[in-house]
Amino acid sequence: MRVLIMGLPGAGKTTLAQALKPALESAGYTVAWFNADALRAQHNDWDFSGAGRMRQAKRMREAADGEVCDFVICDFVCPLLTMRFVFDPHFVVWVDTIQEGRFESTNQIFNPPKSWDVRVDSQDTERWLPVILERLVSARKRLVVQELTHPSNDR
Repeated sequence: MRVLIMGLPGAGKTTLAQALKPALESAGYTVAWFNADALRAQHNDWDFSGAGRMRQAKRMREAADGEVCDFVICDFVCPLLTMRFVFDPHFVVWVDTIQEGRFESTNQIFNPPKSWDVRVDSQDTERWLPVILERLVSARKRLVVQELTHPSNDR
């Protein structure tokens, strides 16, 4: 299950992802986590043009799809709807804790999502972690049931 933790730079995405991964693992799930900055560093790609941002969204999707586990957490800004479409998350956590990020170019293009599974509106991981865990586990159960009752053609 692809989990997108998105929001402006400095909103608290990575802090939340760092807490979510071990919490899910403690509950018995297998989890992979990809951080956008770490993936950019791995590819030495610091291009924040439109094409560079789209390449990053595709890279995050490919990294997530390469994992075989219960949850794949990806934390990245994902500022545009087209990028969210490319990543195609099963579950969205919008970290909406700040009005402006530290990069003006990102602030200018950031398009807040119109739908999400959890909207985090304060930098309080202890408060939000149980809420996210409950909704995430429920969403995974629904997805598994859906896959069992409506198998895709590619299996």
